[in-house]
Amino acid sequence: MRHLKLLLRRKIWLPLTLFIAVTALFFITPLTLAQTEDVAVPTPQQSPASPANQSQDGLYFSDVLVRGRPIFQVGSLAEVSATNRAQIINRRITSLISQTDTVPPVTVNLNPNQNIATLQVRNRILMTVTQQDAEDFGLELEALAKRWADQLNEAFDKRPLAIDVGQRLYETIRQFFRDTISNLPAFIGFLIVILFTWGIASGVRYAAFKWAQKTEGDSTTEILIGRLSYGGVWVLGTIVALAVLGLDFAALLGALGLTSVAIGFSLKDVLSNYISGVILLAARPFRINDQVVIEDFEGTITQIQLRGTTLKTYDGRLVYIPNQEVFQASIINNTASPRRRSSVIVGIDYSEDLSTAQKIILNVLNKMSDVENNPEPDILVKELAPSTVNLEVRFWVDSRRAGYLATTSNVTQAIKEALEQANIDMPTDIYTLVFRNLPNQVNGSVTAQLNQE
Repeated sequence: MRHLKLLLRRKIWLPLTLFIAVTALFFITPLTLAQTEDVAVPTPQQSPASPANQSQDGLYFSDVLVRGRPIFQVGSLAEVSATNRAQIINRRITSLISQTDTVPPVTVNLNPNQNIATLQVRNRILMTVTQQDAEDFGLELEALAKRWADQLNEAFDKRPLAIDVGQRLYETIRQFFRDTISNLPAFIGFLIVILFTWGIASGVRYAAFKWAQKTEGDSTTEILIGRLSYGGVWVLGTIVALAVLGLDFAALLGALGLTSVAIGFSLKDVLSNYISGVILLAARPFRINDQVVIEDFEGTITQIQLRGTTLKTYDGRLVYIPNQEVFQASIINNTASPRRRSSVIVGIDYSEDLSTAQKIILNVLNKMSDVENNPEPDILVKELAPSTVNLEVRFWVDSRRAGYLATTSNVTQAIKEALEQANIDMPTDIYTLVFRNLPNQVNGSVTAQLNQE
């Protein structure tokens, strides 16, 4: 029990200690917030009231990095942008760190005649602090130079791993929140456009579906029109939403142009299924609830989508067939017309009157309500078989499979019963057996038995 309590205390205190340490580190570490407002930056030789030149790259401040961590920011000058100025300073710092394990202290060399101060390491200039920098950060030139020197000295010192990890974590979190806050208006605008697009797309789909119901009268075409309308509105809404986020469509189209071949090869089957689905929905070789045969599958169409077609077989199984295979296959639509012809073969003895048999069969067909009168049934002499004269009875029934099978079965049964009642013989096949080269004793016994019969 005692060990259990100690274990629980450790499990509670360890996360709590880590949370307190990270929180303290987050608040104790000095903040160097980026100044993002549009500030007019005059040159060192100009007075603050004189007009300033804008930075060449549109950025007024850029980070000075030590071992990949931002330490402070420098502003743009008349002859150099903030980005180029920071790159020069970062290159000098990186060169200095790569040459020695222990970096000497950074010193400040003030030049009051030119209103500048240089940060040096053993007479090696790392950067120059100008009067414009002091005005940008609201400090005296000497105070700003000493502040940046102290920050560089602190960054050059090799810190323990935990402190370095905490510093990097803090910088990451700070950058995340800074980017989130700066992009918050664009993100809110993106969400608003997406919501409006969803509402408009739903309304357009409903209106297009209702219009298709009144004009087309076909469920497959109604589905196609509704989905295309819905997708078209979403395409336009997505373009507007990405524009609100600040997406450069020229760069996007250029990237798509370079990668279109790779995308085409990788998504060949997917795109082929979608294109085949659009063609199938437009051409309409079958509709929902039609009974079709597609390659080795036969059943009822239950769903037609842009990517695949769902077929329910007669034994209750669902088959999902990609539209590309459906488009390339030979399709037999059993219910394309409301009626379907069925046939029954009836064998009549050679001695029977064929005309009488045909009249009896025709009378049976006329009495059955499930057999269509138009077109009229046909009774044809199909074959002179070895033991029978085969008649083919052809008649039209409902094209649905259930009605087709049930009516065919009922017709076959009724014809048999009617012919038997009229004493018309329907013999089975007769086979003649010839025995050759049998022994005399066997041949004599077989002959005697046949003579007795």
